[in-house]
Amino acid sequence: MAIPTITLNDGREIPQLGFGVFQIEQGTTAEKVTAALDVGYRHIDTAQMYGNEEGVGQAIADSGIPRDELWITTKLNNDGHGREEAVERLDTSLDKLGLSYVDLYLIHWPQPTQDRYVETWQGFEDARQAGKARSIGVSNFQIPHLERLAQETSTVPAINQIEFHPHLVQHDLREYHRKHGIATEAWSPIGQGKGLLDAPELAELAEKYGKSGAQVVLRWHVQLGNIVFPKSNNPERIKENSEIFDFSLSDDDVAAIEKLHTGKRIGPNPDDNG
Repeated sequence: MAIPTITLNDGREIPQLGFGVFQIEQGTTAEKVTAALDVGYRHIDTAQMYGNEEGVGQAIADSGIPRDELWITTKLNNDGHGREEAVERLDTSLDKLGLSYVDLYLIHWPQPTQDRYVETWQGFEDARQAGKARSIGVSNFQIPHLERLAQETSTVPAINQIEFHPHLVQHDLREYHRKHGIATEAWSPIGQGKGLLDAPELAELAEKYGKSGAQVVLRWHVQLGNIVFPKSNNPERIKENSEIFDFSLSDDDVAAIEKLHTGKRIGPNPDDNG
């Protein structure tokens, strides 16, 4: 499986498709990650909050895949904000993952009421300088949060990982990313199975292209230039989600999917979370 890459603002290339382990239990994480690696995934997205970094690390160790062929992301837990704490939490993650560095370290949520994400970002800069994180970025940051980082620090995030699916197309935030060279990663790219894939428009496109509705939506993300990492516990679905590089949506179909936007979130609003 040949997965295209996106070149980040720090010059590194990230696989555009990855495998997410959100809500996968620690006891089964190694099995699921192994299934993903076996069908060709090389980008794994975990987080301190998920409680399954050890399982990811076990699958990596057992795979025998050279480290430089893998892209491993983890994210800072919400109670770990602070310059020194952010680095210490990464050290703990590296121990759990069995790695000397991660490819990408993200601030999971800005936690605006804590008002510490700027000093936390300085800790991320320290982690990158020390070689513990090759690339650094953020998750769930809104435009004002990104603007503040731009004003008060010297590093533009390589990535902002945000809730993004056809019901929440995040047009203004994506445009900000485009203007400032920040790559967009989509979490819940197919809406966590909460009604999105029942849209008749997607059923029609699935029939047109001979693909599932989920594959159509994942292909839509890829053509928009997003980085996506669908999660599944089903080995057949894990494989199916990777089979999105043998067809292309027409421009009209890409536009039609974007019209499914309702503005409804699945997760919390970052302005209200913390």
